[in-house]
Amino acid sequence: MYLVKSRTYGPLYKSTKLVNLEGKKLPIHCGTCYKYALMLPNIFDLTFEDLEQALQGQGKEKFRAHQIYKWLYEKRVFEPAEMSNLAKSFREEIPNIFQFNLPTVVEHRKSVDGTQKFLFDVGDGLTVEAVLIPADDRQTLCVSSEVGCNMACTFCFTGKQKLKKRLSVGQIVGQYLQVSRLLEAPLRVTNIVFMGMGEPLDNTENVFKAIDILKDDRGINLSRKKITVSTSGLVPQMPLIAEHGVRLAVSLNAPNDEIRDKIMPINKKYPLAMLLEACREHAAAANDRVTFEYVLLKGVNDSLDHAREVYQMIKSVPCKLNLIPFNEHPDSGFQRPETSKAYNFQKILLDKGIHTTIRRTMGRDIFAACGQLTSLYKDKPLHQDVATGVLG
Repeated sequence: MYLVKSRTYGPLYKSTKLVNLEGKKLPIHCGTCYKYALMLPNIFDLTFEDLEQALQGQGKEKFRAHQIYKWLYEKRVFEPAEMSNLAKSFREEIPNIFQFNLPTVVEHRKSVDGTQKFLFDVGDGLTVEAVLIPADDRQTLCVSSEVGCNMACTFCFTGKQKLKKRLSVGQIVGQYLQVSRLLEAPLRVTNIVFMGMGEPLDNTENVFKAIDILKDDRGINLSRKKITVSTSGLVPQMPLIAEHGVRLAVSLNAPNDEIRDKIMPINKKYPLAMLLEACREHAAAANDRVTFEYVLLKGVNDSLDHAREVYQMIKSVPCKLNLIPFNEHPDSGFQRPETSKAYNFQKILLDKGIHTTIRRTMGRDIFAACGQLTSLYKDKPLHQDVATGVLG
């Protein structure tokens, strides 16, 4: 009898009963076995190379890693007993070597515009959110990297929640795997953006191991150009993005250091001159444009003069600029600008030759738009009147 928890690899939705692999409840005296099982490495934390090493450490043949990896990430089979090309004796051994632990979906909400929001249990009484954003030619999954965030950006709901946990590799990859299981064919996740809860470059080891798994052609095989890592501006860690061959987005949000210092405290440590130099270096190293994200805050950073300042600041960086009208959250102190102001801001930059778009707001009615993600807590807003901005 091999011990697992029913909220690990199998069910999508939360259950915490102790069960064996046949789904039967375990007797109370198996508690010691349960504690032992939790000490095993989680297979979803392992890159292909890690899996090879772990199996070799158990005296297993190297080719077993290829077989298991294919079952997990190509066929999406998470039950060892169903891995039919493995010897029965080895299948029975696997649960004594690894846990199969994925974050569980505890809430799934759908917007009128097709956006879907998922609340995940990541253990220790903590939760994170991920959002699936539909478009005609793609399905983009916005994943979280941390519970809370130390960056404390004043316009971001997650920023009000101090860092409580950095997600493991399996908890990051697990967001993709669990959402993929819920999608009905022919829909599939085509793009991943690290723009959910947390600062990805504050959790570099786990984020980039997760990226290695996501783009490994022996498994999930996402194109590296379909993966984007966003940062608030942790300059020393930014070269890792080019090293791993994925795309860079920078949360800019201000035309000068004076404003950015007030709304993004990280700017006091890494001011705009340092950040923009890192962006130029990334563009050269990656032979790719940087995406600048700019949240428009009414009366703070949305004037035409601010637009002209932004142009002067970014004109030397190969880039595109994505304008994001502010999305409300409780006690933010900020307001969303009028649509006309966003278009006027955009026009200034377009006229000067900067590729500038205004992000279509998605999922606002279920509190899933940019800047609105947070953990579960009492009286957390679940929906929003899109016409008035009133939270409910």
